[in-house]
Amino acid sequence: MNATITSTFPANVQLYAFDSTFNNRQTRAYCFAYESSNTTLEFKPVLSATAKTPTEFVQQEPGSVYACINGGFFGSNQSYSLVRYNNATLAPNIKSLSRPYGYYFPTRAAFGITSTGAPTAAWIYHIGSGNDPIYSYPSPAPNDVNKQPLQTPDANYPAGGAAWNVASGIGGSPMLVYNNDIRITDTEELIDVNNGSARPRSAIGYTASGIVLIVAVQGDGFVPGYAGLTLQETAMMMKSLGCSHAVNLDGGGSTSMLVGGSMMIRPSATGAERAVVSVVMVKRK
Repeated sequence: MNATITSTFPANVQLYAFDSTFNNRQTRAYCFAYESSNTTLEFKPVLSATAKTPTEFVQQEPGSVYACINGGFFGSNQSYSLVRYNNATLAPNIKSLSRPYGYYFPTRAAFGITSTGAPTAAWIYHIGSGNDPIYSYPSPAPNDVNKQPLQTPDANYPAGGAAWNVASGIGGSPMLVYNNDIRITDTEELIDVNNGSARPRSAIGYTASGIVLIVAVQGDGFVPGYAGLTLQETAMMMKSLGCSHAVNLDGGGSTSMLVGGSMMIRPSATGAERAVVSVVMVKRK
């Protein structure tokens, strides 16, 4: 790793590079880590009205951006995943999905930072007709695409719901690690992102001590020999890094990480960044 990339970073902001065998698969990955309690840093999800590359997001952002990774899922210029910044919900997690048995209402995973700087992750749903309030649940609604749809989530369903009070957050799917256990809830969240295939992956999580970890994994053939990871392997990696909770972000050709303005991951066969509608930045306040 070129030391000049991180030479101007605060002492408690680190970039780690991995290039070794993981689960018998040659793997290249990068992990940007910082203490969420650091009051000089800002966790900033950003939504764009039109798709653009993470590099363009960084170039157009004022101030010092230490790291940027692609956000959640999207189609055309619409985000299907939560984007929340400074107590305003800019885009919700997708609230309904049409499948052969009808409309389903998935409680999908999201990562957030509270007003006091504490990281959190949960299965969430946007109650009512708008984007707020957001409720979190200790378990996802038990959806199954091969069964009839369940009721719309509300304050009492699924059980244990509570207002999810985060200042800023990013949605993804599925949950990868929850309460220190690998818990991949792709079935319940109704998400299939080449789950069993080795692909580039993006994920975000945190440790019990409040260190936020943002991870990107190389894949899809631009760098020969690096296919990427399966969803299970991604969860295993996040747990091996110490995450008590971790959420999968959009992956495949959308995976892109910049640190100190330098591109860490080139996921596609051409090495070109895909235009996306949301990113997560960690920057100087």
